Amino acid sequence: MRVLAAMSGGVDSAVAAARAVEAGHDVVGVHLALSAKPGTLRTGSRGCCTIEDSHDARRAADILGIPFYVWDFAERFTEEVIETFVGEYAAGRTPNPCVTCNEKIKFEALLDKAMALGFDAVATGHYARLSVVDGVPELRRAVDPDKDQSYVLASLTPEQLRHSMFPVGDTRKPDIRAEAERRGLAVARKPDSHDICFIPDGDTKKFLEKRLGQRPGDLVDAETGAVLGRHTGVHGFTIGQRKGLGIDRSVLDGKPRYVLALEPVSGTVKVGSAESLTVREIRAGRPVWPAAPLDGPTECVVQVRAHGGVADAVAEVDGDEVRIQLRDPLTGVAPGQVVVLYRPDAGGDVVLGSAKIAATAA
Repeated sequence: MRVLAAMSGGVDSAVAAARAVEAGHDVVGVHLALSAKPGTLRTGSRGCCTIEDSHDARRAADILGIPFYVWDFAERFTEEVIETFVGEYAAGRTPNPCVTCNEKIKFEALLDKAMALGFDAVATGHYARLSVVDGVPELRRAVDPDKDQSYVLASLTPEQLRHSMFPVGDTRKPDIRAEAERRGLAVARKPDSHDICFIPDGDTKKFLEKRLGQRPGDLVDAETGAVLGRHTGVHGFTIGQRKGLGIDRSVLDGKPRYVLALEPVSGTVKVGSAESLTVREIRAGRPVWPAAPLDGPTECVVQVRAHGGVADAVAEVDGDEVRIQLRDPLTGVAPGQVVVLYRPDAGGDVVLGSAKIAATAA
């Protein structure tokens, strides 16, 4: 096949490209330039898509003996990922920008361009596995549970999955680094990127306040209605947050408070006890199904965060929504997050579908 290898400049995508070459495919490497100011987006292991990363990707491509290009997706990344991220927080929701980036950039913009240029598939360094059963693609968890990225890929459509390759999903990360060393790839020991790539200092609140300004409001006790303090904007909070609330200890009864709800119109942040965070029901919209939608009540395993937040559940399609009853309650579940449904057999390994959380109930 003709394969376009998305090369971020890290070890995973470099080994993915190497494996595609070794498998006999006609491989071309491409690095996505996602920032208009690429020198500002990496601080050690924070951030990505910098000039340094582009150079690392080019060196890896040279070692593999494949053509290499840099494609400028900065404008689309800003519109589709960064502006969406800011808008979701302004609306009191908690987005996952990695899900949006995979959906809109790496497997929509990139894949569309690759198909238009005659490529058969795009290969990436994501930790996930793909198989085809009766002509239908199955997205599965990676062998390495600590690196599994099936959650952030679960919004991909069946057609996108049919043209995707995840060559490193069957290998644990230490073995990927060892393989990179054997292949002479200089990125073998390069630190993994973490946190949000376009917020390299990790200060999400400062990033949002710079773009949204201050929108003062009250911190209100959800049970009594008492005002416990003031804040500079609901975008500075997430459901389940405990630290940094800015509540004067003198007005508390010695019990910690957690963020329970965000009301962007009134500017109210409701806080309460840990028990009040318990969620037993989830309603989610914009479902994506790798095969067919659920047929009646379906036993599943759900995951509401990229790492953690897993519970047994029963899910059912209700019109344009998915209603999920959790057998095991979860905490800190926020509107805007993605809920991914896994098939319960084989340890919850196969993705059934995904949807965006609209509301929760105890």
